[in-house]
Amino acid sequence: MSTPPAQPAGELRREQLLNAADRVVQREGPGASMNAIAAEAGITKPILYRHFGDRNGLITALTERHTSGLLAAVRAALNEPLERRDRVEHVLDTYLAAIESRPQVYRLLTHPESGDPTGAGNALAPALRQIAEEITKAVQVQVDLGADGPLLSETWGRAVTGMVLAVGDWWLEQRPCPRARMVQALADLLWGRLAAAADLPQAITGAAVPATPDAPAAPTG
Repeated sequence: MSTPPAQPAGELRREQLLNAADRVVQREGPGASMNAIAAEAGITKPILYRHFGDRNGLITALTERHTSGLLAAVRAALNEPLERRDRVEHVLDTYLAAIESRPQVYRLLTHPESGDPTGAGNALAPALRQIAEEITKAVQVQVDLGADGPLLSETWGRAVTGMVLAVGDWWLEQRPCPRARMVQALADLLWGRLAAAADLPQAITGAAVPATPDAPAAPTG
């Protein structure tokens, strides 16, 4: 078995700095400063700027790390060989588990700081659009919706993503129930029309959701 190639020193150092940034954000929340991150990494702030340019560059790097992992996890859940109801719950649980595991990072990527000119706080938006597209493709290849299939699959992909984003945000903030109960409540809401539709032939044979060319293949953080 061949040994995987070692990461170049610069890439490895960048990963170490992102690990430090993750730890500080998890402790201090979205307002974590570059000073605190540099101290956590055991370096001076100018060195941190040398790697990422500015705070916006660091936020962009954190975004790429976490959204690539989220997208890969959602795609894998959509392709699990499960009964349809189980797959729905699995996808919902995958998303909620991801935001639950790093709540402060999630808040950093979704909630703009007051007066922040960098755009941090809207960083998750491109990933959410990609998730909507992944759900749309899964519905298109797995569920028989008849002549309205193209319209309904696009509508559902976007509607489900928006609904889960809003509910996940509220659930993470208020914690009104355990994650499993929230998954069940969301799945119950989605289940009516999905339960009534038949499988498409390729769904029965286990066809995978087509991959989007620019989507990541595996989690990075």
